[in-house]
Amino acid sequence: MKKVILKTTLSLAVTLASTQIFASGFALNEQSISGMGTGFAGRSSSADDASTVFGNPAGMSRIKRQEVTGGLAAIDASSDIKDAKGAHPGTNKGDMVPFTAVPMGYYVKPIDDHWAFGLGVYAPFGLITNYESGFQGGGFGSKSEVKVVTFQPTVSYAFNDRVSIGFGPTINRIGGTLESDVPLFGDTHVKIKGDDTALGYNFGVLVQATDTTRVGLTYHSKVNYKLEGHTDITAGANAPSAFLQSNRYDASLKIETPESVDFSVTQQLTDAWTLYAGSTWTRWSRLKDITVNNEGVTAAQGGALSPALFGTITEEQNWHNTWAYAIGTSYQLNKQWVLRTGLTFDQSPTNNTDRSPRIPTGDRTIFSLGAGYNVTNDLTIDVAYSYLKEEAVTVNRSNAVDSYSAKYENSANGFGVGATYRF
Repeated sequence: MKKVILKTTLSLAVTLASTQIFASGFALNEQSISGMGTGFAGRSSSADDASTVFGNPAGMSRIKRQEVTGGLAAIDASSDIKDAKGAHPGTNKGDMVPFTAVPMGYYVKPIDDHWAFGLGVYAPFGLITNYESGFQGGGFGSKSEVKVVTFQPTVSYAFNDRVSIGFGPTINRIGGTLESDVPLFGDTHVKIKGDDTALGYNFGVLVQATDTTRVGLTYHSKVNYKLEGHTDITAGANAPSAFLQSNRYDASLKIETPESVDFSVTQQLTDAWTLYAGSTWTRWSRLKDITVNNEGVTAAQGGALSPALFGTITEEQNWHNTWAYAIGTSYQLNKQWVLRTGLTFDQSPTNNTDRSPRIPTGDRTIFSLGAGYNVTNDLTIDVAYSYLKEEAVTVNRSNAVDSYSAKYENSANGFGVGATYRF
């Protein structure tokens, strides 16, 4: 029985709801406010400001003065749950994503005609979801909070006026909390916490193909984590005496956040109009299953339940690789103002068989608007707005003690504000 409880809940940091974010799976797109305005269509080729440290480190070669770019993206998501059914009663209010903010910051310093140095701090993955108390599908996930923060020192080298490359190692810190309310012995509460630090890298190439056409390619590496922490199980009031009311186990989980390849084109149409187009491939197929190892369990802790039942637990995911496509444009209204817009189509990596309340996400369409205002020659303010609408998807989960099925319709509004200062 205890194995069933753990198997439905120990999926820390990867079996995650992503209705509040603007990229597939549990990736975040919010690393640039200027890029947000065009739907990130020119992410690897535009190099408009210091956020190119993430978008394409080779783009630092286009920045001719020291530059600091910072910003904040806020996300307001909504989920409508319909046709819910389950083995146990409960509520289905939806709107389980709180108002969330994603910060970012970058610095670029040109060294000479060839070399440039940069630093970036941003969030490539993350989520916060919190269903209401009494949620009918709480046995498959009641609360999830995961944050990945990345620090990236970066260098770029320009071979000439046409071709440049860039590279940056990434230092990534992941931390998460996952909770579930299993309808067993009343409600048995399960809470898992863990964290880890791991290394990765980003690499980019930028080519000025013609006087009006620029192409970029960026590779973001996979990152291997081994999260270590604790699993706390608090049994319901009706639990038998053999089942301790409170148990803590050492827990570990190995996961890989996926690599991605971003390709985009920036085309100068006129002095005022610029067109952007791009695509991103993400290798979500690495996420086949989640395997959690629990240690320090004794027969005394489990009572009549043998520790062999819950030493190692595996939960199937079977995600697939995804493509995202974006097209956008900007219009230089005058010396002070530039206006932006973009449209993005983004695939979901989940499938109808393994989708759960933690990941009730489908293919999405995103419409974006943005603007940049040059306060002075040294200071630019950027703002952006995005509206996301997902296809309706179904969740259908069951195990030996619970079942839950429902239809989810998700949408979100994103707001961004940022500034770039040159000196």
